[in-house]
Amino acid sequence: MSDHTPTPKLVTEQAESIPGYTYGTAEAATSPLTMEDLERLKAVVGLTRKDEDALVEAAGVLVDQADDMVTAYRQRLEELPFMRPYFGHPDGQPNPEYGAASKPRFDRFIIDACTRPLDADWLNYQHEIGLRHTRAKKNKTDDADSLDHIPMRYLLAFTAVVIATAREYLAAGGAPAEQVDRMHAAFTKSVMLHVTVWTRPYVDAADW
Repeated sequence: MSDHTPTPKLVTEQAESIPGYTYGTAEAATSPLTMEDLERLKAVVGLTRKDEDALVEAAGVLVDQADDMVTAYRQRLEELPFMRPYFGHPDGQPNPEYGAASKPRFDRFIIDACTRPLDADWLNYQHEIGLRHTRAKKNKTDDADSLDHIPMRYLLAFTAVVIATAREYLAAGGAPAEQVDRMHAAFTKSVMLHVTVWTRPYVDAADW
């Protein structure tokens, strides 16, 4: 965390200009989930109004660190040779162009996870993100040539890294431990809710 790179203004202030970021537009997929489905998922994950307030607090700490967080995630993945073909070339060689194109959207996820209202636009864009991890839309947004499907097991397993490392970033703002715990708990619930919805394109409706 010593080499801090402020999150680009494109991400923090001009999200609508991020290439491929289709949140709230007709270009995003239409989610098959209903608002009732979403309310039930919120209940199961335990996301409360207090958590939503804590996410607002978390946003104040994480917005400027979102780029650092995504850089750290990618460094972790690059240490695993079997993961490289999913975000590099199929032979595992780096693809800097693909990485640069997709990073602003990944940065924006950190911010959206703390700030976006859980409504129909949210459902639609999370379904879009899920599709972009599968054969349905992988690589199409950036015309990349990496492997065309990220197995769901890796999507789920890497969620642990996102959640576990978040506490250090939340603590970087100097908040009391109790507040950091509150923000971290809320961020955990939010990330789990996002990733759960991302899995919908992987699974038949009856099984999901």
